[in-house]
Amino acid sequence: MTENLKQWLKSSDSPFAKSLFQIAKLIRNPQMFVIPGFHACLYKLHLLVKTIFSELLRIFYFTPIFKSQIKGSKRNLYLYSGMPQILGQLDITCQDNSRISGISTFCGRSHGLNKSQLIIGNNVDIGWQNSFSVAGKIVLQDDVRLAGRVFLAGFPGHPLNSQRRALGEPDDDSQVGDIIIEQGAWVGTGVTILAGVTVGKGAIVAASSVVTKDVPANTIVAGNPAKVVKKLESES
Repeated sequence: MTENLKQWLKSSDSPFAKSLFQIAKLIRNPQMFVIPGFHACLYKLHLLVKTIFSELLRIFYFTPIFKSQIKGSKRNLYLYSGMPQILGQLDITCQDNSRISGISTFCGRSHGLNKSQLIIGNNVDIGWQNSFSVAGKIVLQDDVRLAGRVFLAGFPGHPLNSQRRALGEPDDDSQVGDIIIEQGAWVGTGVTILAGVTVGKGAIVAASSVVTKDVPANTIVAGNPAKVVKKLESES
């Protein structure tokens, strides 16, 4: 009955039905008029309260809880937008003056002989929506910059054989590998770096690239699979 009425209101050419339909839309989605000055000030007050509340959570809640789960000196750690999700068997070591988005996921491989290790150096940026799948280890050396939505895929999580995948079996040791991003490298937005890859010192990985093999130091790579598109002048 109700659905039939809705369809009639939407599709009928009757002026009466059209009027009822407009009234129903107004009732369903009432609008408050904007008061000049007042709502602009209210918005600024909203931002102020939100910022103060977020900073208090960051300083007194998220940061100390996260620090309790990681090793290293971890001085001056700036954790923003919440707290990263830590999954699986994973040891995290963090040095000084790094910035980490709380909208990130750090996952250790749930099986294997050794516990997975995520090693974060000094002055490292880990942007929003980063996801690390750590098999043996992932190393971010000093001054590394990771933009948003970076995926460091140290393990796939599933075997190559479809029947074994259907049974829920884990990946094989031959499918996993370490990922090392050397000093000063910059990884752009949306990049995927696969297991066994080393990104050389000072290199730049262009946005949306898929890195399947080692990146030479002081180069720019781009594409899928990523290839060297430019050589940079060495700073040393």
